[in-house]
Amino acid sequence: MLTFAPPRLARAAGRLLLALAVAAGWILLFLTLLVLMDGAASGIPAWLATFAVATAVAVRRGRRARPSRDGRARGLPTRPSRSSRLAPFLPVAVAAALAASVCVPTAPTERRYPPDLPFVTTQHWRLATGSRVAVYHYPPEGTGGRHPVPLVYLNGGPVRGISVLDHRFLRLLAGQGYDVYAFEQAGGGRSDLLPMAQYTISRTVRDLAAFLDRLGKGRADVLGFSSGGTVLTRALADPRVAARVHRAIIAEPGPMDGPTAHAPGHRGRPSARGLAPAPSGPRSTRTPRYAVVFGLMRLGLLSPGTGLIGQAEGDNAFTAADLGGDTASGYCARDAHRIPVEDTARTFSFSPAASLRVQRTVEDSPSIAARLGRSRTPAMLMIAECSSQVRQWETAVLADDPAVRRTQYMPGVGHHMWNGLDDNNRRAAAVITAFLQDRPAPLPDYPSRADIPAFLRDHR
Repeated sequence: MLTFAPPRLARAAGRLLLALAVAAGWILLFLTLLVLMDGAASGIPAWLATFAVATAVAVRRGRRARPSRDGRARGLPTRPSRSSRLAPFLPVAVAAALAASVCVPTAPTERRYPPDLPFVTTQHWRLATGSRVAVYHYPPEGTGGRHPVPLVYLNGGPVRGISVLDHRFLRLLAGQGYDVYAFEQAGGGRSDLLPMAQYTISRTVRDLAAFLDRLGKGRADVLGFSSGGTVLTRALADPRVAARVHRAIIAEPGPMDGPTAHAPGHRGRPSARGLAPAPSGPRSTRTPRYAVVFGLMRLGLLSPGTGLIGQAEGDNAFTAADLGGDTASGYCARDAHRIPVEDTARTFSFSPAASLRVQRTVEDSPSIAARLGRSRTPAMLMIAECSSQVRQWETAVLADDPAVRRTQYMPGVGHHMWNGLDDNNRRAAAVITAFLQDRPAPLPDYPSRADIPAFLRDHR
């Protein structure tokens, strides 16, 4: 036997659904104005405009509301009931409150830098470009021979602090006699921020050249990982910067230019993305303000320099848990349930807006293939088996740079090749040190340039 909800309950449910639909419409209007104004003045103008329009419509609807039922029954003048007059304002209040939560900061608006690490001194160098960057130095240690050429590390990000895992790997290299230096790119980690418009891939390359000049030890070996590999690749295409580089190790590079970034391709063997447990800890994307701004920014609807939030606030708000699947994609599928902690909550630092801007300047840049084809700096390419990078980003470097002397395909590791699991750090160090010392490679030279078509066809 079918039962039906009482008419009064059905009407109440209908009115509630209508109110929610109206509130959603006002929120959609707010978001549209937010995008059109690029979040100007923390979104306040968009909020005021939405509130004014919504209030005007609610007033008009209130005047046309249905009269009181008791008044109609008694034959009295048909004035709208109080509840009927106020009902149109409920969606306005709900929408106004939700929209206001997007305009109010909940993270500090002045940059809060991570505390210094306990095992290395943080120095700050002012470069000739104007950037003030955080610098870390690991002097050579161990009983073996010390290597006369300094080794400089460029981390990934692109605008991110050097992870604790990376610092441990750098200490391992120093323990093998290397004089290791690393600096966090402008805006990342403990380095000072730049105006948003100055975050470009060209600026980062100039900062590398300025850092090598400031180091003052002649030509240096440079290890560039992920987006750091992109910076190093572009540096090799610039003769003025390449002249400062002794040997180059390009590990898991991102796209080197616009044509490479837009080229179709595939990734390596399955990573842990979608398999690893969700990272623990607070997430900024659970807060309406940051969920909206980071989401619209990622979709390209807000610019990296949006007026909705300042760069410092965005950096302070973003957490390691916000990276979610991006962190998991740096590990092989078989390691999904033992992914190490790359940073503590206090040491983690990532600038989403600045990183996005740098990435877009790479995507918008013309081809560097012809200039890279004139490179003479000895280079090595490192490729991970479970790489989350598009393979064509990596093979483009091999195909276009005639000075790549060897390629090392690293089995059993993901994008973050030195991750502290098993003997991965030792194996990565063995590959790097063999190349720097011009010793035979511990792994086959694969893929070679001739192997590229088969390597891509076999989805290696």
